[in-house]
Amino acid sequence: MGKKILVVDDSAVLRASVKFTLTAAGFEVIEAHHGKHALEILKQMTLANERPEMILSDVNMPVMDGITFIKQVKQTSSKYIPILVLTTESQESKKNEGKAAGASGWLVKPFKEDQLISVVRKFVR
Repeated sequence: MGKKILVVDDSAVLRASVKFTLTAAGFEVIEAHHGKHALEILKQMTLANERPEMILSDVNMPVMDGITFIKQVKQTSSKYIPILVLTTESQESKKNEGKAAGASGWLVKPFKEDQLISVVRKFVR
């Protein structure tokens, strides 16, 4: 199986679309419904001595939003995993908030498949 990418989004349709795109490019996708769910997955992976090569996260989600999630990840042993924000938010203020939280990049939805793959490949070798 390919390198693991954790996709965090409350939209099942978006997760399916990202999964389809990334698995076709040879990646393995792990899905989480919101930030808290993703933190639980990261914890389980760490216990199993595994980790995703990259995390893609939405911003607007129930339970735990993307910015809070990024801040939490940056306080764990997973802090060096690159996090790409994949969201409908395009305002500079939100982007700056994401960057301040520790996001490695920002991609606005809807994404183009080749664009998503090329950004992921920049971070995951």
